[in-house]
Amino acid sequence: MINEKMEKAFNDQINKELYSEYLYLSMQGYFERLNLKGFVNWFSVQVQEEHAHAMGMYDYVHERGGDVILEAIDKPENNWQSPLACFEHVLEHEEFVTSRINALMDVAEETKDRAALSFLNWYLKEQVEEEANVGGVLATLKLIGDDKKALLMLDKELAARTFVAPVIG
Repeated sequence: MINEKMEKAFNDQINKELYSEYLYLSMQGYFERLNLKGFVNWFSVQVQEEHAHAMGMYDYVHERGGDVILEAIDKPENNWQSPLACFEHVLEHEEFVTSRINALMDVAEETKDRAALSFLNWYLKEQVEEEANVGGVLATLKLIGDDKKALLMLDKELAARTFVAPVIG
């Protein structure tokens, strides 16, 4: 049976993961408006990944005999000054999510929930990958500057990204 404090912390994080899905869907729409289909694809994959992350936690709470209480999801921003500004926001958001996973692990340590710690290790590794992935795109966007041809080349590269359902836990 999951500890009440741990259950509450997971519920909060599920909301954060669903917000991430919502935010990235908004960013996908931003790139639709710019007609950058590779970026649209990149964010489509992100949306699917964030949904999988939320559902992994959702399933975990239920497997441990807990209840998932869904709360309202905050309205995300829907416009950015540039693709670079958008990806700066993505990195900031991923760093926030990492801090929240770390806080969730703190609760697991505090409540001596070793099963939760084991489960959350996957998420911690995933966040390292997420930040590195976003950081790579961001670094490229900084190099590109105002070069429209280079932006289109990056767009073509991002179109090749595919969603692979994660094996969580």
